[in-house]
Amino acid sequence: MHEAPSSEELLGSVIGFLNHVAAPQLTGQAAFHARVAANALALVEREIAQRPAADARAQALYADLLQDQTSLLEALTKQVCVHIRSGELSCDNPALLAALREITSAQLAIDQPNYSGLMP
Repeated sequence: MHEAPSSEELLGSVIGFLNHVAAPQLTGQAAFHARVAANALALVEREIAQRPAADARAQALYADLLQDQTSLLEALTKQVCVHIRSGELSCDNPALLAALREITSAQLAIDQPNYSGLMP
């Protein structure tokens, strides 16, 4: 039986090719675009690997904050925004701040994993 490579394996191969084979042989704008393409694919790779857990955690944090265990993440996010705008949830609320920090850190780990604010 022949098994196809996974999405992660395919992305890793293309990223490796761009970074280690193509980009070093290119100059100027073409080299720049090869690096941009590799970075974009690396972001997609992190999205695939990390987004499901990050979204599940965000949903759990917002659900606890709003005492709503039935709504999905998109609805919970909108509810949190409404409560912040109305003043029902204040920036002085430690649970809100902790949730927003954790959710933002997870997003940064996907978008900008080398962001200095994520470093211990």
